Amino acid sequence: MENVRVISTTTIKATVPNNANSPHTVDLTPWDLQFLPTETIQKGLLFRNVKNTPFQIHHLQHSLSSTLAFFPPLAGRLAILRHHHSIVSSHILCNNAGALFVHAVAPNTTVAHILQPKYVPLIVSSFFSINGVKNYEGTSQPLLAVQVTELVDGIFIALTVNHVVADGKSLWHFVNSWAEISRGSLHISKLPSLRRYFPDGIDHPIHFPFTEEEENQHSPNLKPQAPRERVFHFTKEKIAELKSKANAEADTDKISSLQALLTLLWRAVTRCKRVEPQENVHYVLFIGVWSRMVPALAEGYFGNSVIATIVTMKCGELLEGGLGKGALEMNKMISLQSGEKVKKQYESWVRRPRLLTLPSGVGGSNYLITSSSPRFKILDNDFGWGKAEAVRIGGGQHKRNGMITVFGGAEEGSIDIVATLPYFIHEAMGNDAEFMDVVSH
Repeated sequence: MENVRVISTTTIKATVPNNANSPHTVDLTPWDLQFLPTETIQKGLLFRNVKNTPFQIHHLQHSLSSTLAFFPPLAGRLAILRHHHSIVSSHILCNNAGALFVHAVAPNTTVAHILQPKYVPLIVSSFFSINGVKNYEGTSQPLLAVQVTELVDGIFIALTVNHVVADGKSLWHFVNSWAEISRGSLHISKLPSLRRYFPDGIDHPIHFPFTEEEENQHSPNLKPQAPRERVFHFTKEKIAELKSKANAEADTDKISSLQALLTLLWRAVTRCKRVEPQENVHYVLFIGVWSRMVPALAEGYFGNSVIATIVTMKCGELLEGGLGKGALEMNKMISLQSGEKVKKQYESWVRRPRLLTLPSGVGGSNYLITSSSPRFKILDNDFGWGKAEAVRIGGGQHKRNGMITVFGGAEEGSIDIVATLPYFIHEAMGNDAEFMDVVSH
């Protein structure tokens, strides 16, 4: 394999907006603003045996332009207005400045080079553009960047999306819609709802303290961690056995498949780190709240509707209490996040704003963080030449040690987990019987 070579760089603007009522500006909620200091979302799809690639590249540019007409925030830019001292407000300016489209080629890289190695090859990071950009830089950087990289026997479509503009649910809503348009549809099956959620009594735009200089000082140096990515696959049958075991141990029927699976991973990583029994271990879960609100947010709500929750246990309690103990603690924490509680947290944020800071030394400390969801429609995306073969992540926040990214697998009911961890932990996990007995080989 050799480095990726860029063929062309283009700005893609939306065609005439499909909705005359589309807003020119979009004020941002606490759910959006919390992500200002973090890095972008980077997700990509791998396709095999794409025919007539030059035509397909042109077609993707054209269909992207048509799709952006339904999603004007992604073709806009971020605005950060300074009011006094370090107090600012922020909104999305839907000015059709355009999305970045990069056409690249990796002439000696095959689909097998991406899928077969034990660890995700480093070249995958080169399939993504505008790497290392923080979300607050969306004032001058595109809010959406697409890179299409030609491989020997396939293509990789990589997306970089400003996290202030969209969460994972909204990102895949956009990709699903783009695939629909690319297949020839003139309309999309689910229109985005561009109106952000502001409870009664909340003035907006929201004012909050922020300076780029301070955020840059707080950015941790991630290079010494040298994390590696490995994809673990779990079949529907193994997941069902795991869920049954966790519920039996906890004498309940409330633990979900994902809660059981993440607890299995949590226990394995903790064992391999050789954490002292009296030390605290933490699992940060980003959970969706759009369906928890009363009334629920629109199905096509476009923006961020996630909050972070933290499950904390003593290491000894997690490892000695069995799978059910940790899974039940995770279930309890998630169940506590009612619509009323989420609304109170929202209102509290407005009174005392606080931007998201991921734990320093994630991975070296006792934190794991999970994002994404197996419920998102990902591998079913078909741009006109068949469904995706696999999904991979880029750099950004997902490259931090301790980041655990979850996707639905190729087979119905299966789950893929991308674990970003130090090499020595990965190697130790490969010898962890409890964990590897559940992993599909």
